[in-house]
Amino acid sequence: MELKTRWLGRPWNFAEETDSTNDWAKREAREGAPEGAVFLVNSQTKGKGRRGRSWTDPKGSGLAMSLLIRPDMPPERAPMMTVLMGLSAAQAVADVTGKEALIKWPNDLVMSGKKLCGILTEMSMEGTKISYVVIGVGINLTEVDFPEEIKDKATSLKLECGQAPDMEVMAAAVLERFETNYERFLAAGDFRPFKEEYDSLLANKGREVKVLEKERELVGTCLGIDESGELLVQTPDGGCETVFAGEVSVRGLYGYV
Repeated sequence: MELKTRWLGRPWNFAEETDSTNDWAKREAREGAPEGAVFLVNSQTKGKGRRGRSWTDPKGSGLAMSLLIRPDMPPERAPMMTVLMGLSAAQAVADVTGKEALIKWPNDLVMSGKKLCGILTEMSMEGTKISYVVIGVGINLTEVDFPEEIKDKATSLKLECGQAPDMEVMAAAVLERFETNYERFLAAGDFRPFKEEYDSLLANKGREVKVLEKERELVGTCLGIDESGELLVQTPDGGCETVFAGEVSVRGLYGYV
């Protein structure tokens, strides 16, 4: 894989098949793999999603990749990496295809109102500090015949663009964008450098959304993100709620987006 990064993807590791790239990355992290290590496969047998969901990737049908970072930041900021990867992946899709993918905060990309990409961030701690963060990203590339239960909610770059980029080209574009954005994030300490661009790509902005958290359900209008990458939702009484990018699901009031 031809990379223009300085440290991300160095080393990069490829396998024809694994259970989950996130689980592979975590195993290697526990053995001391360095920050910047990347894990890429042709096929996952137990791909991981949020809320414990799993799936199987048909061989070569998508980008399935996880990257390992060891950030010096408070653990409560780790979910911001999901938001940062969402922006990076959207930028990379535009770089490679010339087409715009929108961000469904906090962890999906959509095209034509259907899911193109999913992101899963997992963290391990030592005491009160982060030991490592693994960020998994999956982008549907060549799939055109999705299972019946998701065919109305999922799409691929082949369906949207007529053809799909090579997996390694897509991977390199994501890594290059994420490296640049991650370094800018660390330098700034928050999301201020990205807020304007992120809001311009936010699929739900200005629309009615339903936020499903562990303890509550919130309905309101999506206003955008704040400088911490958290979602701002205007409630029917005119108030404004801040939604943390942890275990939360955001849906359109009448559908997926």
